[in-house]
Amino acid sequence: METSRRTVLAAAAAAGIAVAAADTAYASNGSGRGRKPTKELFGRLPDGTKVHRWTLANGHTRMKVLSYGGIVQSLELPDRRGRYANVSLGFGNLDDYLTATTFFGALIGRYGNRIAQGRFTLDGRTRQLSVNDGENSLHGGAKGFDKRVWDVEPFADRRSSDVGLRLHYTSADGEMGYPGTLRVTVTYTLTNRGDWRIDYAATTDRATVVNLTNHTYYNLAGEGSGDILGHQLRLAAGRYTPTDTTLIPTGELARVAGTPFDFRRTKTVGEDIRDAHEQLVTAQGYDHNWVLDKGLSDGPEHFATLRDPRSGRVMRVATTEPGVQFYSGNFLDGTLTGTSGRTYRQGDGMCLETQHFPDSPNQPHFPSTVLRPGETYRSSTLHTFAAR
Repeated sequence: METSRRTVLAAAAAAGIAVAAADTAYASNGSGRGRKPTKELFGRLPDGTKVHRWTLANGHTRMKVLSYGGIVQSLELPDRRGRYANVSLGFGNLDDYLTATTFFGALIGRYGNRIAQGRFTLDGRTRQLSVNDGENSLHGGAKGFDKRVWDVEPFADRRSSDVGLRLHYTSADGEMGYPGTLRVTVTYTLTNRGDWRIDYAATTDRATVVNLTNHTYYNLAGEGSGDILGHQLRLAAGRYTPTDTTLIPTGELARVAGTPFDFRRTKTVGEDIRDAHEQLVTAQGYDHNWVLDKGLSDGPEHFATLRDPRSGRVMRVATTEPGVQFYSGNFLDGTLTGTSGRTYRQGDGMCLETQHFPDSPNQPHFPSTVLRPGETYRSSTLHTFAAR
């Protein structure tokens, strides 16, 4: 998974006077283009550990990131009129992040998505993982990377005017049942055009499995503004992986043609979501892995376009990964209050989690997630933003 080239698929920035005005306002509030990120105390864990919030701004994008879980607490983008809104779901305080099970904005590891019965066999030895989703292991177990405090190193590149954060975490041998000491670096970069790039890297001292991703929930109309069923989505994926009743892949790579899972042409998220298709009924909406047509690639290649017609905001996503988990916020139930002070209900946000396939350690014909000593795990995902 070495990244030998970088494909930047930048969408056009919002045009005209509105964007010029937004850029002027952006500079005048002191965030500045290409300035080093700043930090502030966000809260403390029960044991007294400090959690900081980092603020980044570049191009027409503003972002706030927590050292706890590498959480993207806010992602602010202008609409077609230059008006900013936070388009990511999250909380206004640390306590809610400590108790919620929604993974809002978090870095996910050691293994993103589900592993059946929390068990896999590697090199003849069966490993039992932390089980936290019925009988399965989800997103690394009961205390995955989303619940760890990361070491954060800010940077500002004078030549490129890119700014960002390098987040470091060492996962001990046996943590949540996974073998090997895994040393992880995740880099969040805001480019001078306002693109958001995530680069993952990891090494191990023993054979293990790794599948890292980010779990940001998007609502391009603005967090707390209602549901995302009117968002328009296109996915370059002709197959997906159906699941059993516990949302573990059956192993089939099913064709999307003629099903509600066909997003090869742009359609709204809500167009087919109430269809009586068995897979939609089981998951209460979309919560599936799409098999990207491009496959595994050396550099990020475009696979998804998401647009909110009301605001005009557009997000294009490119990745090196062979799959994406499209989750339509099915289990948001109105019990959580977000940063806007409004509650989140079913479908109020959606995720596009770039990844290797769920349960790959138990599915030999899926792309391998095994990492061995002397190898470096690498993965990259690029988000470009526009408004029109």
